[in-house]
Amino acid sequence: MEILASLRSGDHRLTKRMAAWDSAWARQLLPPVEEAAQHTKLWWAAAVIMATGGGWQGRKAAAAGVTAMAMAELLSNGVAKQLVERRRPPKEWVPHDDVEDRPDSSSFPSGHTAAAVAFTAAVAPSWPWAGAVCAVPMGLVAIERVHSGAHYPSDVAAGAAVGLAAAALVRATPRLVVRHMR
Repeated sequence: MEILASLRSGDHRLTKRMAAWDSAWARQLLPPVEEAAQHTKLWWAAAVIMATGGGWQGRKAAAAGVTAMAMAELLSNGVAKQLVERRRPPKEWVPHDDVEDRPDSSSFPSGHTAAAVAFTAAVAPSWPWAGAVCAVPMGLVAIERVHSGAHYPSDVAAGAAVGLAAAALVRATPRLVVRHMR
């Protein structure tokens, strides 16, 4: 129990510190990142660019990314948030206006992070260059979710784990289907 209390305390301290982070860089970059990540618009746009400009490799990467993203959304928002009811960080911890735009759903796990990680992790094996490019906004989405006061760092970490699991499942499914059909 002492370990859990210590983890919770660290999670809360890190949330307060990240939410209070006041720099011109954060004020200028993170709100547009949040807007682009809403409703997975950023990842759909990336998929369209990959599919239209990347030939066969781009279409394969886009299909894997979109499929993994959908799986991560289902697992994080459709399953995990229904099973774990966690309040968002207290508004008093967030000294900027972003706190007013938070969702009402459970804080755990971060669905935005799950979608971002799933998309990026599924794209990378098919097209490593595109995966590396997607890793930058993926990281910014994770940072933004804590900075805006929408999530605790542990929510973001859990979302990342869901995203990695979704990408692994999507990448393994064709092999599993072929093996099962034999």
